[in-house]
Amino acid sequence: MNVRLWRSHAWFVLVPVLAFGACATHPVDTNAPMNDAVSQDTAVADISEKSTAAEAANILLSEWTGPYGGVPHFDKMSIGDLAPALEAGMALQLEEVDAIAANPEPATFENTIVAMERAGRDLGRVFAYWGIWRSNRSTPEAREVQQALAPKLAEFNSKITQNLRLFDRIRAVYEGEEMKTLRPDQQRLVWLAYDGFARNGATLEGEAKERYAAINQKLAELHSKYSNNMLADEESYVTYITEDQLGGLPDSFVRAAAAAAEERGRNGEYAITNTRSSMDPFLTFSTERELREKVWRTYYSRGDNGDENDNNALIPEILALRDERVKLLGYDNYAQWRLEDRMAKTPERALELMETVWPAAIARVEEEVADMQAIADAEGAGITIAPWDYRHYAEKVRKAKYDLDSDEVKQYLQLEKLREAMFFVAGELFGFSFEPVPEGSVPVFHEEVKVWAVNERDSGELVGLWYLDPFARQGKRSGAWATAYRSHETFDGKKTVLAANNSNFINGAPGEPVLISWDDAETFFHEFGHALHYLSSRVEYPTLNGGVRDYTEFQSQLLERWLLTDEVIDTHLVHQETGEPIPADLVAKIKKAATFNQGFATTEYLACALVDMRYHTTDPSGLDVDAFERATLADLGMPEEIPMRHRSTHFSHIFSSESYSAGYYGYLWADVLTADAAEAFQEAPGGFYDKELAKRLVDNLFAPRNAVDPADAYRAFRGRDARMEALMRDRGFPVPGE
Repeated sequence: MNVRLWRSHAWFVLVPVLAFGACATHPVDTNAPMNDAVSQDTAVADISEKSTAAEAANILLSEWTGPYGGVPHFDKMSIGDLAPALEAGMALQLEEVDAIAANPEPATFENTIVAMERAGRDLGRVFAYWGIWRSNRSTPEAREVQQALAPKLAEFNSKITQNLRLFDRIRAVYEGEEMKTLRPDQQRLVWLAYDGFARNGATLEGEAKERYAAINQKLAELHSKYSNNMLADEESYVTYITEDQLGGLPDSFVRAAAAAAEERGRNGEYAITNTRSSMDPFLTFSTERELREKVWRTYYSRGDNGDENDNNALIPEILALRDERVKLLGYDNYAQWRLEDRMAKTPERALELMETVWPAAIARVEEEVADMQAIADAEGAGITIAPWDYRHYAEKVRKAKYDLDSDEVKQYLQLEKLREAMFFVAGELFGFSFEPVPEGSVPVFHEEVKVWAVNERDSGELVGLWYLDPFARQGKRSGAWATAYRSHETFDGKKTVLAANNSNFINGAPGEPVLISWDDAETFFHEFGHALHYLSSRVEYPTLNGGVRDYTEFQSQLLERWLLTDEVIDTHLVHQETGEPIPADLVAKIKKAATFNQGFATTEYLACALVDMRYHTTDPSGLDVDAFERATLADLGMPEEIPMRHRSTHFSHIFSSESYSAGYYGYLWADVLTADAAEAFQEAPGGFYDKELAKRLVDNLFAPRNAVDPADAYRAFRGRDARMEALMRDRGFPVPGE
């Protein structure tokens, strides 16, 4: 899953307010009158002088220098510089915005919308470093800074979106005659600016305006606290086991667990860390049922341990504030507001999709559990399948039904080879080539981070850089995600892209290849799809690099399909010891088992998406989180053998920010597009490497980013809207009418 921690438009820092916050060193009243006799050019020159002085004083604000169009000074960053840099960046951007709002000339696309695109460059650079401290190199000190500054950043955002003089200028362009003369991408840029203000409190006045800003500040604080609690539980709760408790565990996992224990000062023991990348294989392979239960409970209790890091009390407060805020804008509930500018448009349409798939998913779970229980009974295990048994017995069913051993498959999934496979796919579809940069030429924030230069394969022209931070470590949040330190733009000179992928693979012993699971290999391809989305951008203005949440997962989900193409299988999936390609019969088993365990995968995800939508369409007054979660799942008929993928107390997608709030359904919406697009490639003469279809894919679905309405973009690629039947076929579920 792509969990981008922040997205900085040039003019407005749109952050899931879990992460940051700052205020101007000298707060500016952006609605106060200015001396119109002072020209905008003079104001800009003055701001430029202040910016230069600030950069000289703080490395985090300074221009990026060096090769490849300039790169972040990751080797010189210090946490002590962060708060001053954020505050100085806020002050500079508020002055830039104030100058735009006070321009005495009539509002035009150039002096208002484009000027806004230029604003906030200094602050944008600071956020590249902040993202690293929050996700890749978190420390207690960094979390304290985050907690202190989050509400200040929300205050800063409100000062921009509630600047009536600025909004009046945006509205003048949006409603003016010039709008008709602009290119389609410029018209969309104007609409995005107008919509971003109108939907975020720009039209409010008086007490409502003040309350809206106060709510944003409090939410920023709560989101940040929720996120910090999550990370604290992931770091603090580790299960240590001894050599006599290693039954069933693969050698590669045992070596990684030993290294994790040694890192924590527990030599001779084995550490099962409280992350999915450690929990999942342990539950799959361990023969120690009591330990499986312990690890399962530890993982699914994150944020719910009744201690100082407990998230239960934060959730009702977050929901109540969100509900109050959207009602100030005239909406019935938060989900109605959230989905208005998404592909789904309304909660009802999102629910219709989820409720269509849900019955097929839980029916499949019933079949899967019956298969597992039969094996347990045949073994004389004397158990009833419980949640901590599901992965373990699913693996036994996989072997029995498909003669497919996950650990056998893993021997052909070497991390380095998979990276080479991704580069191959990027070359064939996007025309990109990847070359490692000379060692030491590009600063990195950790020695494990590697960097590649990305070029157009035919012309040799530089596209940007790709950073890879692949391994789990203390202070790094769990999961996998992609981000961009710098996005493509051309309106003030072409900017090279700085894209990054981050994973939590368990590093092996020195000199040994890192082996990963099939699911992890798909996730690796998935996140690389996000990086390719950044790298293939051809938009002119930075704001157009944004996206619509229930659409932007589509491109990355689609890229997963190339993992199973013959070209990747034949060349890159080779045995870690012999170097022999994966046998044809094993490939056939993998393909035959492609829809295996779809009941589990769909249900654990979809339960989260449905609970998310219920949270954001329900009156949150007097909410008891545990009771609400239990009642909702009971009402849905949730199988007792499966938990939600993310229980409420560690559902960071929706509570440590607003990135996916009332929007977790978006993965399923995007998967409809994915399944439909995959069928297009299956039908193409050249299959998944069909040149004509690949060009349509890049030109219509990757390069435009958010410069084109997603529905129009998909129609341009496919010639029609996506059909849900493709999703049902893809998951092996019954298709009505077929």
